[in-house]
Amino acid sequence: MNEMSRVLIVDEILDWWGPYQKDLAPHYQFDAKPFKKNIVSQLKGEDYECVLLGFKRDRLESFKVLKQLKNANPHTPVIGVSDDSDPDLIDQAAREGIFDFLVRPFVKEKLRLSIDRGLEILSLKNEMDYMKGQEDVVYDFGSIIAESSAMKKTLETLKKFAHTDSNILITGETGTGKSFLSGAIHYNSHRRKRPFVKINCANLPENLLESELFGHEKGAFTGADKLRIGRLEQARTGTVFLDEIGEMTLALQAKLLRVLEEKAFERIGGNKTIQSDIRIIAATNRLLEDLVAEKSFREDLFYRLDVLRVQLPPLRERTECLRPLSNFLLRKICRNLKKEIKSFTPQVMEAFEKYSWPGNIRQLANTIERAVILTDEPEIRPLHVSMPSEGAGNHCFADHMSNPQQTPISRNTSAKSLEETEKETILEALESSFWIQKDAAKKLGISPRGLNYKIKKYGIRHHRWKKYK
Repeated sequence: MNEMSRVLIVDEILDWWGPYQKDLAPHYQFDAKPFKKNIVSQLKGEDYECVLLGFKRDRLESFKVLKQLKNANPHTPVIGVSDDSDPDLIDQAAREGIFDFLVRPFVKEKLRLSIDRGLEILSLKNEMDYMKGQEDVVYDFGSIIAESSAMKKTLETLKKFAHTDSNILITGETGTGKSFLSGAIHYNSHRRKRPFVKINCANLPENLLESELFGHEKGAFTGADKLRIGRLEQARTGTVFLDEIGEMTLALQAKLLRVLEEKAFERIGGNKTIQSDIRIIAATNRLLEDLVAEKSFREDLFYRLDVLRVQLPPLRERTECLRPLSNFLLRKICRNLKKEIKSFTPQVMEAFEKYSWPGNIRQLANTIERAVILTDEPEIRPLHVSMPSEGAGNHCFADHMSNPQQTPISRNTSAKSLEETEKETILEALESSFWIQKDAAKKLGISPRGLNYKIKKYGIRHHRWKKYK
């Protein structure tokens, strides 16, 4: 990596550091600060991966600083440094969250080993955080479901791309797994121990996206009441996944181009140049060549991103994957919703295999999730499944079955009770509102309290909610 890890030294007397500087400075970027009240507030905007904290004769003051540091950045390893080898001091420091404790004098190799161990722990924490957020992320390309020849070929290409340091452009229809596979690429690359940051360029307006990417200085614009570290800065020496890159404005494209060319940028309202060695994985469901021709996407940025390109096949071109994918998603959703449903009936699987899935894997997952919520039986049956009829707006199951006598699933069918219809209407509102209850209540024209009552009545649950009512 080109960029060294930043290490902060906080001590009453900093003279002890001099003899170590010549040997260790080439390996890390050190900043030394004397003890001051509210030191954490003075460090806002600074990003350190390890802290060396001196323990003064006034231990109380040192422990106050330790508490401030741990509250501000609980996962940053703090290494205690002292002339005092009192076991009670070391034991108390360990109980207060110190990572390691060094008693002076010590050799430079011991200090370097302690810092390296701290950085390794931090790296593992970053990886674990990603795993928690993406419970079913698969690091091993061989474990990704790929029964079709098209998907097997795609994964072989991605394996080769992962071992390079070039930028990658992933194209494909909505819901084909671009975001999912970007994580697999990162964790199979040499940057796997560094941060992995995801940004959706379509979710934020231009001014907010610019601040999200590059950060801003205090006072840079109305409402900027404090310094903000941008995502590109947070991801230094790691990987940044830019989803829906085709939605980025031309002004932001110009700034991103500079990042790719110079590995540098400035925060909004700032004049300090920030170096950030990052790898970009970009994704889009649009043809960037068409956007270039329309002058809505920079040609020079396109060529910078289009170093390595892979096109993900839609689900309709990998029907061999449908059955194992459906079973995998069923297990995952049941685990999240704390339900026990074993399988799909043959009729349901036949319908899945005949349907074209315009929303691809995301649509398949949503369809299965809805069915799991609707049923209390040990298997998913036709009456639990609802899919939009192709070329029509209403929901219908039977259109995708070889047997035309199968019972259709439609909101308007008279066979359904009023309660079933009401439950499905609530589910549709929740799905379209990304399971945010207050937004769903607004769409339904009822109060949030009224919706909450209905959710309890019908036993509707979702893993994104903090707890099930």
